[in-house]
Amino acid sequence: MAAVTAPTRPLPPLVVRAKQGAAAAGFGRSCRDEVGRLLATLAAAAGAGPVGELGSGYGVGTAWLRAGLAPGGRLVTVDLDPAAAAATGALFADDAAVTVLADDWRAASGHGPYRLLFCDGGGKQGGPDAVAELIAPGGVVVLDDFTASDEWPPRFAGEVDELRLAWLSDERFAATEVGTGPGVVALVATRLA
Repeated sequence: MAAVTAPTRPLPPLVVRAKQGAAAAGFGRSCRDEVGRLLATLAAAAGAGPVGELGSGYGVGTAWLRAGLAPGGRLVTVDLDPAAAAATGALFADDAAVTVLADDWRAASGHGPYRLLFCDGGGKQGGPDAVAELIAPGGVVVLDDFTASDEWPPRFAGEVDELRLAWLSDERFAATEVGTGPGVVALVATRLA
């Protein structure tokens, strides 16, 4: 029996432009399309509440978030790298719904709390304590690029994955892992009221 492969869905034009810019800059750490589709879906569910991104890179994740942003919604993204922030800013220069900050991730705190937060750069390694106050009650945080683990507690490179364990066991959140590719998962956590 032949393997069945899913047809490749077209990418939103803004995502294509962002990917081209990232490639031209030699930036290879943009989010996967599977994560992007998850982000667009969750941004649509966030309603008009603010959506945030910590670590915009060259705007690929930002473009996915914008693709799903609800009418009246706003998106704030921040990156410490001035060149990356400038490239993302240029991509969204004519979009009043998107604010791009060239700053430390903590600068995003003045624009929240967020209904959805893609924690892809600064703040990610600090675990839930670092970013919990940026997320509105009922809001969702997404962290990607984790290696799948079938063990509990989850392991990475033979050791307990303390960051993932912190998110999956924090009592302020209902959290789970979502497969985003072969052997790769994202953490999705909702802040409890």
